Amino acid sequence: MNKAFLTIALTLLWLVSFAQDTIVSNLQKLIDNRQFDEVIRQYAPEPDRLSAPALYYVGYACFMKQQDDSCLKFMDLSIAKDAGDHRAHFIKASTLNYMDRFDQAIKCFKAAIVLKPDTAVYYTGLGDAYYNLHLYESALENYKTATEKKTPGERPFLMVAQVYFNLNQEEKALQALYDNTTRLPRGTEGYTKSWYNIGQMEASGGHYDKAETAFLCVIQSDSSDFHAYAKLIQVYFHNKTYEKAKPYKTILYDAHKQGMLKGNMEDMFCFDQFRWKDKAIQAYERYEEGPKERIFYKQVFYVIDSIGNMEFTVQTEYSPISVEMGGPKYILCGSQGRTHFNYGIGFNDDLKYDDLKSAVIKILEKKYNAVAQSK
Repeated sequence: MNKAFLTIALTLLWLVSFAQDTIVSNLQKLIDNRQFDEVIRQYAPEPDRLSAPALYYVGYACFMKQQDDSCLKFMDLSIAKDAGDHRAHFIKASTLNYMDRFDQAIKCFKAAIVLKPDTAVYYTGLGDAYYNLHLYESALENYKTATEKKTPGERPFLMVAQVYFNLNQEEKALQALYDNTTRLPRGTEGYTKSWYNIGQMEASGGHYDKAETAFLCVIQSDSSDFHAYAKLIQVYFHNKTYEKAKPYKTILYDAHKQGMLKGNMEDMFCFDQFRWKDKAIQAYERYEEGPKERIFYKQVFYVIDSIGNMEFTVQTEYSPISVEMGGPKYILCGSQGRTHFNYGIGFNDDLKYDDLKSAVIKILEKKYNAVAQSK
């Protein structure tokens, strides 16, 4: 071979390699600065001129912009040029998971794991694919493996408990949650969620002292978890330790005044739940307070049938007319469809909850009849 030709050929190869290195370096900078649109604008139109790493970065930018089809295209091109990059297999697998193509995702996660078997998130992703296919035993195996790797994150710990719950193995689910409180860093979202779920499960099992401990741990970990305050109040109302509930009710009222409560807690909170025959009774308290010139509901008892439908409500209603005449502040009433019932029983702010609950149950038992009824 002519030496001059060989020198020119080697120089061209070096120039091509240098150019690709420059492209990859530029792509890395754009990705680090989260300039995903710029990556796609500059490099996506001409994929043929890109190396495997460059194709991966363009695909990653598509992944971050939720352009699933484009992401798959660039990951496939990258893998075709270099099947040894575990990252491309993982991003492709994750995209397939988001697209509900779980069978295909499993193959890609497994390919990533073969190339880099110590990466926890690869096992978590594989667990997610199996979980969504309801292959719970395989999901459990991979979630557990993920928890044993370095930097596993919080998700696999939470999902181990979730899978046990799906398998109707509630004792193992509860134990997994307790294990999380010792394995996850205090104050993290996973740590807090684990204690919250423990509280839910312990209360459901009738272990209210353990539920109290759990919800107190939630609040200590995250003082803005207002759902935990409501759950703690429910524990105290179940135990009839009403004085212990008062400071937590005050916290909720203060949070409401500051506009900190959102969603289903924005207007009211559940303070008690109990059963009557085959009905579930959910008792809520609204933050609205008098004196007012109009009627408003204060405590509302929702009566839920055995299949989850709300049959009717019993509620204390603020009565401006009664207050003006020196009578009780609230009148016990009921609603069913468009029909309103007035039972003629009055309460004030200093009402004893046991008396209110007893009156509600007597209405359910039809021992109290409405003194007035309207549409």
